Amino acid sequence: QVQLVESGGGLVQPGGSLRLSCAASGDTYSIGWFRQAPGKEREGISCISIPDGTIYYSDSVKDRFTISRDNAKNTVDLQMNSLKPEDTAVYYCATPVTVVGGTIYPPHGDFGSWGRGTQVTVSS
Repeated sequence: QVQLVESGGGLVQPGGSLRLSCAASGDTYSIGWFRQAPGKEREGISCISIPDGTIYYSDSVKDRFTISRDNAKNTVDLQMNSLKPEDTAVYYCATPVTVVGGTIYPPHGDFGSWGRGTQVTVSS
């Protein structure tokens, strides 16, 4: 089973930027980024197809976040710009993911892999 490790979280002021990275131990078909804030449901925010680069974003991050892949390094990065306090959450990457009706869904049950997460805090 593929292992995923996130990095790049931290504390940033509103309007600032952070870059998250998800490193995979092996080949994957798709990788998605999810986040969960305290007291809120987990949200799928972006995903990318590894073979063809097809990308999806949730409305909450579209035009602010950019997902990219480096197939040679088996990494998927999430560049986050114009950060807002409501972006504060623990961010996770997962594989595989599916997209139905524009909603990004995580691996089902025990099928697939999750990283341990990285904290992103947007605060002045």
